[in-house]
Amino acid sequence: MSDSPRARKVADRIKEVVARMLDTRIKDPRLGFVTITDVRVTGDLQSASIFYTVLGDEDARTSSAAALRSATGIIRSEVGKQLGTRLTPTIEFHLDAVPETAAHLEAALDEARRRDAELEQSRRGAAFAGDVDPYRRPEDDEDDEA
Repeated sequence: MSDSPRARKVADRIKEVVARMLDTRIKDPRLGFVTITDVRVTGDLQSASIFYTVLGDEDARTSSAAALRSATGIIRSEVGKQLGTRLTPTIEFHLDAVPETAAHLEAALDEARRRDAELEQSRRGAAFAGDVDPYRRPEDDEDDEA
C-alpha cells in the first residue's frame, strides 16, 4: 500500500463514496450499522482495501460481511463512476479489528491500574530494611589527628 498523495486522495474519495452508498443505496436487510474506518489503495490504484466495523455481536458482523460481499459489484461500479479514473480499482472489504484491539488495550490498562493500586497499598506501611542512611561515611579528620 502506498502513501503517495494521489493514492491518498483516491482512498479518501472511495471512503466517501462507499459510506454514502451504504447509507443511501444499499438496502440489504442483512447490513447492520457499518462504519467505514479506512481505505487503503495500492500505488498503481488497481486495488482498494476497505476496512469497516460493525456495531453489534458476531451475528451482525457475519451478516454484514455477507451483505457487503453481495453488494461489492454495485459499489465498485459506483466508485468507478465517481472517481473518473481510467481503471476502477478492485474492492475488498476487511473487518477492522480496532474495537477488539481497543477493548484489549483497555483491559490491559485496567489491570495495570489495579496492580499499581496494590503496590501503592503495600508501600504505605513499609520501612527501609537497614539503617536510614546505609552508606558508609569516612571518619572525621579530627579523629585521625588525635
